[in-house]
Amino acid sequence: MEVPTPSSGESGWSRMASSLPVRNVQDLAASGEELTAETLARLFDPQFAEQEAAHLRFACEDWGFFQLVNHGIPEEIITNVRNDIRKFFQLPLEVKNAYAQLPGNIQGYGQSFVMSESQTLDWSDMLGILTQPPQARDMRYWPSHQPHTFRKSIEDYSSELMKVSHSIVTFIAKTLNIDPKLMEDKYVSQFLRMNYYPPCKAMADKVLGFSPHSDGSFFTLLLEVNSVQGLQIKRHNAWIPVKPNPKALLVNVGDYLEIMSNGKYKSIEHRVTINTNQERMTVSAFHVPSLGGVISPVTGITEEKMFYKTMGVEEYAKLYMSNKLDGKRALDHAKLL
Repeated sequence: MEVPTPSSGESGWSRMASSLPVRNVQDLAASGEELTAETLARLFDPQFAEQEAAHLRFACEDWGFFQLVNHGIPEEIITNVRNDIRKFFQLPLEVKNAYAQLPGNIQGYGQSFVMSESQTLDWSDMLGILTQPPQARDMRYWPSHQPHTFRKSIEDYSSELMKVSHSIVTFIAKTLNIDPKLMEDKYVSQFLRMNYYPPCKAMADKVLGFSPHSDGSFFTLLLEVNSVQGLQIKRHNAWIPVKPNPKALLVNVGDYLEIMSNGKYKSIEHRVTINTNQERMTVSAFHVPSLGGVISPVTGITEEKMFYKTMGVEEYAKLYMSNKLDGKRALDHAKLL
């Protein structure tokens, strides 16, 4: 299994692109239909496996999103990571800025996908860190003293997510009728992005926390930190709000999985809206392939016709991360004419 080799404490993924520094949004602010719910326990139970696999296949094909309940992550680990993310964003700005993004690096505290000084900024701040594989971590961006338990909370949560991811991949492979070994290198890198969306009383209907986009990942696992609604997914050209479920992880298909499934499973376009009175916090875990690998459709999944190119993972990552968020425009470059 090929793993990107870190250089000077950094991984190739962290140096893929950078975002222009902009004013801290938290500081600036201070001045539909239900998704299919999947359960890992039932997927592993022979009595329910076929039924749950059918639910999973439908969710990936028709929605591109599903809620995963009974995921097996201990409640103590979930509670700890939620508490420490809250504590981090409550820190004074000068303390958080000690972990600010450095030029040419997507890790750190700041914003993402800011490519020009003229673009409309998303109403959010983030702390992004590369968490897997362990040897690729750059601890400069991991808060160590405030909160003092932050590093352990993140490490514990990250490790549990890798176990969940392995189970998800096993069953996705089953629903596609392919060998799970074909996916072994497709989720080995994990990037955690902790998101803070301040309330905005004056312009909540005019700004977005995150612009419409699909994820440049194989799949993404999202944990709601404080269960404030804001996520919306695009379905039949309408935006459907997703009701937070504090006991679930939200899983969504990423661009790499859409390519590998030859379009059978869709990476869903989604956005984040702003609440007028309440802050919203989440943590997204982007599981991505080995940077030196190749992504291509697997033959036999759909019609013989191939709808996507064979591309280097790094080639697509650079394309995705060097532009501001704009729906699924990056994925269009991977399609065959």
